[in-house]
Amino acid sequence: MEQTSAKKIVRNGIGPDDYQALVDELTDGIGFDDIVMLDPRSAATVGSVAKHIARRGTLNLVGQTALDGLVETDVGRLHYDYTAYLGGQGPDIAASYGEARNRCDLRPKGTTVFVGAGGPMGMMHVQRAIQQPDGPHKIIATEVSDLRLKTLHDRLTPLAERNGCELLTFNPQSQNQSLYDFVMEATGGQGADDVVVSVPIADVMAEAATVMNPNGMLVFFAGVPNGTLAPLNLSTVYLNNTQYTGTSGLTMNDQQQVQELSNKGDLSPGCSVGAIGGMRAAKEGIQAMIEGRYSGKIIIFPQIHDLPLMGLNELKEKLPDIAEKLEPGDMWTVEAEKALFEKYWRG
Repeated sequence: MEQTSAKKIVRNGIGPDDYQALVDELTDGIGFDDIVMLDPRSAATVGSVAKHIARRGTLNLVGQTALDGLVETDVGRLHYDYTAYLGGQGPDIAASYGEARNRCDLRPKGTTVFVGAGGPMGMMHVQRAIQQPDGPHKIIATEVSDLRLKTLHDRLTPLAERNGCELLTFNPQSQNQSLYDFVMEATGGQGADDVVVSVPIADVMAEAATVMNPNGMLVFFAGVPNGTLAPLNLSTVYLNNTQYTGTSGLTMNDQQQVQELSNKGDLSPGCSVGAIGGMRAAKEGIQAMIEGRYSGKIIIFPQIHDLPLMGLNELKEKLPDIAEKLEPGDMWTVEAEKALFEKYWRG
């Protein structure tokens, strides 16, 4: 169903109970493409209004006074419905829109924190940031699994060094220091320019928001369902320039761009590979993915039937002639794949 066209509404004295009636009356229940709130003061009211943003819609907050608290924000809709929170101090409402106040990528030469960095998705985010031209100069990768964190460190540190990027790793569960204190220490008390969350837990998402600076951007790349609420400081959206955004995956155009970057050598997909196996290992590979057994993607080669499932760190012992083709940190390469096919494929 298409989004409703924007409508101007001027009514006095309406309360939260009236919002749904307006949505039903004027948008057939879809919600408003664009909502503007002038001089917001109540966090509860902002939260009530935000429920009625249409898919891909915006809430523009314009004011100079902080709200009376955090807003219970639907982080699922940020992720799946692409709702956006914009703002400015006014008086020009239109100043909230456009590229001047709304970034769509990591801040050049900034600091980025990746929460849940050791999983397949998180590691891909870290790798992209490292290899991104004019990307962040400092990356903080956080993960609650020491094994995954070590794998990330071993695999991506050489890549970071080659690209002039500082990579720091941190496990908040095994350190005496909190994530907040670690980030503040690493940024001289300023906070991160960008925080990317790949953990589908509302409390973790809310905590991640506290480690970014007032002009930062928080990106959700974690599959929490619509209706999942997390307390976020929406005051800083208009008082400073905080951005909250998210996505649930790539479009076909995005995938084509990734392929082009790979072909040019500007992106190394091999960094994301954690294990390999043949067709008979496909079922085990699915179970390993469910269990999170490997720090990275699992490649199943249908052309090779009897190759057992194994992590890349096992190749030195089991397939040394393939392992010698890996890059430092046990990173999968085109050369390793060619050697694997030469040894096992009988096409």
